[in-house]
Amino acid sequence: MDTDGRIQRAGLLYQRAIFNGDQNALTDADRELDAVEADLALARGRVLHGRFLEERRENPHELPLFERAADLYRTLGDKRGEGEALFWIACFHQLVRGDDATAGPLFERADEIATQAADDDTRSEVLRHQGIAAHKAGHLDKARDHLEESTRLRRESGHLPGVAANQVGLIYIAIAQGRHEDARTLADEARTIAHTTDSTRLLHQIEEATTNL
Repeated sequence: MDTDGRIQRAGLLYQRAIFNGDQNALTDADRELDAVEADLALARGRVLHGRFLEERRENPHELPLFERAADLYRTLGDKRGEGEALFWIACFHQLVRGDDATAGPLFERADEIATQAADDDTRSEVLRHQGIAAHKAGHLDKARDHLEESTRLRRESGHLPGVAANQVGLIYIAIAQGRHEDARTLADEARTIAHTTDSTRLLHQIEEATTNL
């Protein structure tokens, strides 16, 4: 159910409680509104994270929004939402705080829950960021495995800019491993995707990654 539908249903449940004496209606209304709040908190947190990527300044509201969303989804029994919110909490610790030790277990838990919910979109995000962590730690084979699996999931879902974004990381890994021909092949496909999807920022990232080719 979309946000408008949930709010309208909460209003109808209120009327049922007031006029019909339904003792459970207000509890049901709370659940509908909790779902709306969870979605809104997650969306606001993502917007703040986008601003962080632009400005590189931590916003004190970002983490509490993601944590609130995770708590609400957990209470509602919404595994898909909980897994996505946990991913964003992990992403916050990894990218905003630079704290891979805290982020690592959160990524693992997000992956477990997303797998239970058959949420491949969140799994692809988790795998990407696990690949980033492995690359940073110098575990190139592990980083490659994570990014290639993330890329497979993104291809299946049709998320082509996400495929190209992963290929940027795979280019760096291929160069570090001396697989220059693989790096060129990755760069060629990534450029094609970036041009096709008008992803100008990705084009800059691809050119930066291939500077030493």
